[in-house]
Amino acid sequence: MLVVDDHPLLREGIAGVLDGEDDLQLVAEAADGDEAIAAFRAHRPDVTLMDLQMPRRSGVDAILAIRAEFPDARIIVLTTYAGDVQALRALQAGAQGYLLKSSLRKELVDTVRSVMAGRRRIAAEVACEIAAHAGDAPLSAREIEILRGVAAGNSNKVVAARLGISEETVKAHMKSILAKLGANDRTHAVTIGLRRGILDV
Repeated sequence: MLVVDDHPLLREGIAGVLDGEDDLQLVAEAADGDEAIAAFRAHRPDVTLMDLQMPRRSGVDAILAIRAEFPDARIIVLTTYAGDVQALRALQAGAQGYLLKSSLRKELVDTVRSVMAGRRRIAAEVACEIAAHAGDAPLSAREIEILRGVAAGNSNKVVAARLGISEETVKAHMKSILAKLGANDRTHAVTIGLRRGILDV
């Protein structure tokens, strides 16, 4: 098994959990997406545990790169974020499992064995989030750009100037964003965007 996470303590914790399992062995560790790709090529692990938020190359980009080269690669996302948009992005990239770090000790071994057996395994609260928003209209690329600008603390005027559009256009997009997210105001929209993984933390 390959473990990819930029926190050494978490990698040690996973090694500790696997230590007592006869059929599971840690063969390599990596601290970011680039190291993950190199380690996968070198070791060809049966299962890879992949964090999403990492320096240099994100977990989703690393999953895409590994799966492009090794289509049979089995990858489980290991993250603190239960957001449906981020989870869908990872699953669409080719991850077969989605595990929250908060349930690591309880669910790691079962999740790894399920994915090794060819099954998908998604944390229950993540599956609930995905189901809850399955019928929602997604934000467009432009709406995400605007929401990102707002999240950075910019006014409509500044966001408009940066994107080369009118302030009225930004206002129209914000109205659509609020409606799609079921948000009361700009701050609420940003909070929802962060929680669901529409915006990167």
